[in-house]
Amino acid sequence: MSPRSKNTEATNPQPGPAGVFAALGDETRLRLVAVLCVGGAVSIAQLTATTDITRQAVTKHLHVLADAGLVHHVKVGRERLWQFDPQQLDEARRSLDLIAQQWDQALGRLKASLESEAV
Repeated sequence: MSPRSKNTEATNPQPGPAGVFAALGDETRLRLVAVLCVGGAVSIAQLTATTDITRQAVTKHLHVLADAGLVHHVKVGRERLWQFDPQQLDEARRSLDLIAQQWDQALGRLKASLESEAV
């Protein structure tokens, strides 16, 4: 396998909100998170039961989500049960709230500047 075709998301996780946004940028992973948010701990067999996605593909997606801190697994017997972990998503949401606040302030300054020039 050439270095270009290697999945760098799984081997080089991004810390913090950037990793969360990168992980959620894939539609399949976004759907997996949605499923995990609804129920408690879910096995890979349960995650693949209603889709045409292979267990291997779901496993790879879950590892990317785990690297971003969005999910974790608990071993119960021979099975791994996957759960959503909201902490990193909450951190990403706080980052977006801060950015939104900064944009609101910048737009407020622009508006004030334009209104003062119009007078």
